[in-house]
Amino acid sequence: MAGETSKRKPFRKKREMPGGLWMRCPDCGGSVYRRDVESLLQVCPECNFHFEISIRERIEFMLDEGSFSEVATGLTSSDPLQFQAKKKYADRLVAAQKSTGLEDACVVGTGKLKGHELVFGGSDSRFLRGSMGSVVGEKFARAVELATARKLPFVFVSGSGGGARMDEGVLSLMQMAKTSAALARHDDAGCLFVSILTNPTMGGCMASFAALGDVTIAEPRALLGFAGPTVIRDTIRADLPPGFQTSEFLLEHGFLDGVVNRCDQRDYVASLLEHCLVKG
Repeated sequence: MAGETSKRKPFRKKREMPGGLWMRCPDCGGSVYRRDVESLLQVCPECNFHFEISIRERIEFMLDEGSFSEVATGLTSSDPLQFQAKKKYADRLVAAQKSTGLEDACVVGTGKLKGHELVFGGSDSRFLRGSMGSVVGEKFARAVELATARKLPFVFVSGSGGGARMDEGVLSLMQMAKTSAALARHDDAGCLFVSILTNPTMGGCMASFAALGDVTIAEPRALLGFAGPTVIRDTIRADLPPGFQTSEFLLEHGFLDGVVNRCDQRDYVASLLEHCLVKG
């Protein structure tokens, strides 16, 4: 009616959507609910893309709760070459240590997997792409030697997109021989080595310990090889089959024993331990 003051509902501010609920998959490009990805151990529910995860997360879902005891701690690189490119190697090490909370790119220790005692370890791609320097090689070798001495299986998860660490020159390349020799002694003792390859596993790591498993499995669509596909194509000046360095291609051609989704790896390795362990 005329003369009356019109009544309006008070303005209500639109509720904001909490940040971080959704994430974009770099493989399929879709927006996926973060909690769905986390529930699948950091795997995209739409396309099965396996995101990179830390070695601590992998220990948590692979091993029995509270069973892991880290060994070969307190080892850090001394930067023997005082290497410097765009940044000093020493500075890059400190930055990686601060961002990851790790001493270097490898963590190893003893633990249990569904009650089975084993030595377990892995490289962490967040630390200089999981590359192998003298510290990573030493930790790996000590872990293998411990497994050999105790007659235990050794399981290692590789995520070494950086290969051998160029910042340490030949000292890094020497680790290829050292880790391979330790595994040869492990094999001579009749002990089991299970190698799990993740995306990407390349360079000197793939050319040494990562390819020497008694049983070698990989996560789906992982990039595996020595040199990258572009380097190979430019070197031999020839086109190569599509996806020739993926885990599926390598399984088809006999290089791998299996391609196993992350959520199935604990059961898969437990089954291997059940059937393959040599009783001392």
